[in-house]
Amino acid sequence: TSVASLATYFRYTHAISYERLVGLFWAVFHLEISEGALASLLERVKRQLEGTTTAILERLRRSRLVCSDETSARVDGRNQWEWVFQNDEVCLHVIRPSRGALVIADTMGTHRPRVWVSDLYSSQKHHPAHQWQVCLAHQLRDCQYGMDAGDTLFAPRMKAVLLRAFVIHKRRERLADSTLYHYRCGLRRRLEAALNLHPTHPHGVRLQKRYAALKEHLFLFLEDASIPPTNNQSERDLRMSKIFRKVTNGFRSNWGRDLFAAVRSVVNTGKRHGFNAFEAITKALS
Repeated sequence: TSVASLATYFRYTHAISYERLVGLFWAVFHLEISEGALASLLERVKRQLEGTTTAILERLRRSRLVCSDETSARVDGRNQWEWVFQNDEVCLHVIRPSRGALVIADTMGTHRPRVWVSDLYSSQKHHPAHQWQVCLAHQLRDCQYGMDAGDTLFAPRMKAVLLRAFVIHKRRERLADSTLYHYRCGLRRRLEAALNLHPTHPHGVRLQKRYAALKEHLFLFLEDASIPPTNNQSERDLRMSKIFRKVTNGFRSNWGRDLFAAVRSVVNTGKRHGFNAFEAITKALS
């Protein structure tokens, strides 16, 4: 188990190649192991992790809140997509050939979370949840882009509304319920005032149409403290995946793809419960 844990840890958290792993095990542990033996070892690790990833999936399917994002992956020379579904308790990674909404449906099964947090990508709009919190970090960037592109009316006004929401969120623990309610009402009045403007710049017109359609999904986090205002944690959970792709150029097989997703699920779920990457892998394998 210790060799399997170390090989998995070095390979999938430090992106160390098979060739370098062979040299590392010999130089540090005086353990002679071939690249083929490492591949066989990691195939066994994949089977050992199936129980843990199934438990993570089952817990996800009981969750009240789910945050989701996706990024590109390279498998056998073709583009695929790595999805993450996470909250404060679990984190599930899956890599699929599709970026479509069917991946969400297949992952969540019949479960309907209370709240979904994501960006505005079309597949994410087809989430199964009762409520939807739009990631405001993405919206701030889009408003800034509109300002940089030349909109001097709507984009700066909308950006100010979003920044005001972040300020209220940061101070909410120190606010009485009545004060928080007053702030929420004031924020919605500011939003309506921005939506009543008459921008002429194309980016201002585009953003105004967007937020007129999304206004019910912008500030749920001010009504429920458990809802995050951004989907930044999902992006952080996917960061290692981007690094791994740049270092290794992706995966040569589906089993390698699925093993990577399983390891990232174990590591990122373990992190939520106070385990470092090596501890999480060792615990899952033992």
